[in-house]
Amino acid sequence: MIYLQLFLEFFHIGLFSFGGGYATLPFLFHIAETHDWYSAKQLTDMIAVSSITPGPVGVNVATFAGYTTSGILGALIATTSVILPSLIIVIIISKLLEQFKHNLYIKSIIYTLKPAGCGLLAAVGVNMFLNEITLLGVGIFIVLLGLSFIKKRDPLFYLGISALCGLLYSFTKFFG
Repeated sequence: MIYLQLFLEFFHIGLFSFGGGYATLPFLFHIAETHDWYSAKQLTDMIAVSSITPGPVGVNVATFAGYTTSGILGALIATTSVILPSLIIVIIISKLLEQFKHNLYIKSIIYTLKPAGCGLLAAVGVNMFLNEITLLGVGIFIVLLGLSFIKKRDPLFYLGISALCGLLYSFTKFFG
Protein backbone atom coordinates (compact mmCIF):
# COMPACT_ATOMS: atom_id res chain seq x y z
CA MET A 1 0.00 0.00 0.00
CA ILE A 2 2.85 2.42 0.84
CA TYR A 3 4.33 1.85 -2.63
CA LEU A 4 1.08 2.79 -4.35
CA GLN A 5 0.81 5.92 -2.17
CA LEU A 6 4.41 6.83 -3.00
CA PHE A 7 3.74 6.33 -6.70
CA LEU A 8 0.56 8.41 -6.68
CA GLU A 9 2.03 11.27 -4.60
CA PHE A 10 5.20 11.58 -6.65
CA PHE A 11 3.35 11.10 -9.95
CA HIS A 12 1.14 14.00 -8.84
CA ILE A 13 4.26 16.05 -8.09
CA GLY A 14 5.75 15.25 -11.47
CA LEU A 15 2.51 16.08 -13.23
CA PHE A 16 1.80 19.43 -11.57
CA SER A 17 5.21 20.90 -10.68
CA PHE A 18 5.78 23.08 -13.71
CA GLY A 19 9.04 25.00 -13.93
CA GLY A 20 11.92 22.80 -12.82
CA GLY A 21 13.14 20.92 -9.78
CA TYR A 22 12.51 23.64 -7.24
CA ALA A 23 8.88 23.78 -8.35
CA THR A 24 8.43 20.40 -6.62
CA LEU A 25 9.13 21.96 -3.21
CA PRO A 26 5.58 23.11 -2.39
CA PHE A 27 4.33 19.59 -3.06
CA LEU A 28 7.13 17.97 -1.07
CA PHE A 29 6.46 20.33 1.82
CA HIS A 30 2.78 19.38 1.65
CA ILE A 31 3.74 15.69 1.85
CA ALA A 32 5.85 16.44 4.94
CA GLU A 33 2.80 18.01 6.57
CA THR A 34 0.21 15.40 5.57
CA HIS A 35 2.12 12.10 5.67
CA ASP A 36 4.45 10.71 8.28
CA TRP A 37 7.10 9.87 5.68
CA TYR A 38 9.57 12.62 6.55
CA SER A 39 9.58 15.83 8.57
CA ALA A 40 9.96 19.42 7.39
CA LYS A 41 13.44 19.38 8.95
CA GLN A 42 14.36 16.27 6.97
CA LEU A 43 13.01 17.96 3.83
CA THR A 44 15.29 20.92 4.49
CA ASP A 45 18.25 18.55 4.76
CA MET A 46 17.13 16.72 1.59
CA ILE A 47 17.01 19.99 -0.34
CA ALA A 48 20.47 21.00 0.89
CA VAL A 49 22.03 17.67 -0.07
CA SER A 50 20.12 17.50 -3.36
CA SER A 51 21.26 20.99 -4.31
CA ILE A 52 24.92 20.03 -4.16
CA THR A 53 24.63 16.58 -5.74
CA PRO A 54 24.61 16.04 -9.51
CA GLY A 55 21.23 15.87 -11.19
CA PRO A 56 17.93 17.71 -11.08
CA VAL A 57 16.99 18.86 -7.58
CA GLY A 58 13.38 17.64 -7.84
CA VAL A 59 14.46 14.15 -8.87
CA ASN A 60 17.18 14.03 -6.21
CA VAL A 61 14.74 15.08 -3.49
CA ALA A 62 12.17 12.55 -4.73
CA THR A 63 14.80 9.81 -4.59
CA PHE A 64 15.88 10.89 -1.13
CA ALA A 65 12.28 11.14 0.10
CA GLY A 66 11.39 7.74 -1.35
CA TYR A 67 14.42 6.20 0.31
CA THR A 68 13.57 7.82 3.64
CA THR A 69 10.03 6.52 3.35
CA SER A 70 10.58 2.98 2.16
CA GLY A 71 14.20 2.15 1.39
CA ILE A 72 15.65 1.44 -2.04
CA LEU A 73 12.36 0.28 -3.57
CA GLY A 74 10.72 3.48 -2.31
CA ALA A 75 13.52 5.53 -3.89
CA LEU A 76 13.04 3.76 -7.23
CA ILE A 77 9.27 4.22 -7.14
CA ALA A 78 9.45 7.90 -6.15
CA THR A 79 12.11 8.67 -8.77
CA THR A 80 10.31 6.83 -11.54
CA SER A 81 6.93 8.29 -10.74
CA VAL A 82 8.19 11.88 -10.49
CA ILE A 83 9.77 11.74 -13.98
CA LEU A 84 7.07 9.63 -15.63
CA PRO A 85 4.58 12.48 -16.28
CA SER A 86 7.27 14.57 -17.96
CA LEU A 87 8.30 11.65 -20.11
CA ILE A 88 4.70 11.02 -21.19
CA ILE A 89 4.04 14.71 -21.85
CA VAL A 90 7.27 15.16 -23.85
CA ILE A 91 6.46 12.14 -26.00
CA ILE A 92 2.95 13.47 -26.70
CA ILE A 93 4.13 17.03 -27.37
CA SER A 94 6.95 15.89 -29.62
CA LYS A 95 4.37 14.15 -31.79
CA LEU A 96 2.23 17.31 -31.96
CA LEU A 97 4.99 19.95 -31.81
CA GLU A 98 4.19 21.76 -35.03
CA GLN A 99 0.57 22.30 -34.00
CA PHE A 100 1.58 23.82 -30.63
CA LYS A 101 4.48 25.93 -31.87
CA HIS A 102 2.55 29.16 -32.43
CA ASN A 103 -0.62 28.42 -30.47
CA LEU A 104 -1.66 31.55 -28.58
CA TYR A 105 -3.48 29.54 -25.88
CA ILE A 106 -0.43 27.43 -25.05
CA LYS A 107 1.77 30.54 -24.90
CA SER A 108 -0.77 32.18 -22.57
CA ILE A 109 -0.92 29.15 -20.27
CA ILE A 110 2.86 29.01 -19.94
CA TYR A 111 3.04 32.78 -19.41
CA THR A 112 0.45 32.47 -16.61
CA LEU A 113 2.05 29.44 -14.92
CA LYS A 114 5.49 31.01 -14.46
CA PRO A 115 4.48 33.60 -11.81
CA ALA A 116 2.25 31.06 -10.06
CA GLY A 117 5.22 28.69 -9.75
CA CYS A 118 7.41 31.52 -8.43
CA GLY A 119 4.75 32.41 -5.86
CA LEU A 120 4.47 28.82 -4.63
CA LEU A 121 8.23 28.52 -4.38
CA ALA A 122 8.48 31.81 -2.47
CA ALA A 123 5.74 30.71 -0.06
CA VAL A 124 7.55 27.46 0.71
CA GLY A 125 10.86 29.29 1.10
CA VAL A 126 9.40 31.76 3.57
CA ASN A 127 7.58 28.99 5.46
CA MET A 128 10.72 26.85 5.70
CA PHE A 129 12.77 29.87 6.74
CA LEU A 130 10.36 30.81 9.52
CA ASN A 131 10.06 27.21 10.78
CA GLU A 132 13.76 26.36 10.67
CA ILE A 133 15.42 29.67 11.60
CA THR A 134 18.17 29.55 14.22
CA LEU A 135 20.67 32.11 15.40
CA LEU A 136 23.50 29.97 14.04
CA GLY A 137 21.75 29.73 10.66
CA VAL A 138 21.30 33.49 10.47
CA GLY A 139 24.97 33.95 11.40
CA ILE A 140 26.14 31.54 8.71
CA PHE A 141 23.87 33.27 6.18
CA ILE A 142 25.24 36.74 7.04
CA VAL A 143 28.86 35.56 6.93
CA LEU A 144 28.46 33.75 3.61
CA LEU A 145 26.46 36.59 2.09
CA GLY A 146 29.20 39.03 3.08
CA LEU A 147 31.88 36.71 1.69
CA SER A 148 29.98 36.40 -1.58
CA PHE A 149 30.18 40.18 -2.04
CA ILE A 150 33.85 40.31 -1.10
CA LYS A 151 35.03 37.24 -2.99
CA LYS A 152 33.11 36.47 -6.16
CA ARG A 153 32.79 32.70 -6.46
CA ASP A 154 30.35 30.24 -7.91
CA PRO A 155 27.13 30.25 -5.82
CA LEU A 156 27.45 26.47 -5.51
CA PHE A 157 30.63 27.04 -3.50
CA TYR A 158 28.71 29.01 -0.88
CA LEU A 159 25.82 26.56 -1.02
CA GLY A 160 28.29 23.74 -0.38
CA ILE A 161 29.82 25.56 2.58
CA SER A 162 26.38 26.23 4.09
CA ALA A 163 25.41 22.57 3.58
CA LEU A 164 28.64 21.50 5.27
CA CYS A 165 27.95 23.85 8.20
CA GLY A 166 24.44 22.41 8.49
CA LEU A 167 25.77 18.85 8.46
CA LEU A 168 28.38 19.67 11.10
CA TYR A 169 25.72 21.31 13.23
CA SER A 170 23.47 18.26 12.84
CA PHE A 171 26.32 15.94 13.83
CA THR A 172 27.12 17.99 16.92
CA LYS A 173 23.44 17.91 17.96
CA PHE A 174 23.24 14.16 17.27
CA PHE A 175 26.44 13.20 19.07
CA GLY A 176 26.49 16.02 21.64
